[in-house]
Amino acid sequence: MFLLGVSDHIMIAHSFSDPFFGPATRMHGATYSVDVEIRATALGPHHVVMDIGALRAALRRALDTLDYRNLDEHPAFPGRTSTTERVAEHVAALLADDLAKLPAGEAPPPGATLRVLVRESPSAYAGFERAL
Repeated sequence: MFLLGVSDHIMIAHSFSDPFFGPATRMHGATYSVDVEIRATALGPHHVVMDIGALRAALRRALDTLDYRNLDEHPAFPGRTSTTERVAEHVAALLADDLAKLPAGEAPPPGATLRVLVRESPSAYAGFERAL
């Protein structure tokens, strides 16, 4: 299995409506470190999973939709549901849509998978994986 990964970060504000989250029901900020991996069983025509610069640019485009935003007001997280897992799922969906628009020779090989890992701190993270 081959893999290609890139990282970036975002700063957000949010709160949760569910009392399960205790003090996090109040507005608070977070700086998320976001790691993305594409895994493929074979390399593409250029002997890579895909161009690393193209993946970095796609990640930045996805993160720009969240960076410096109050996620309580973001349509992707109705009812104040912007858990780390949901953020990872949202970023994965944006990335998958973006990567699907690449020409065949530039896109990840058929059967590739995408993994998005969102770190809330050096010791806590959540993620989402999906097929491309």
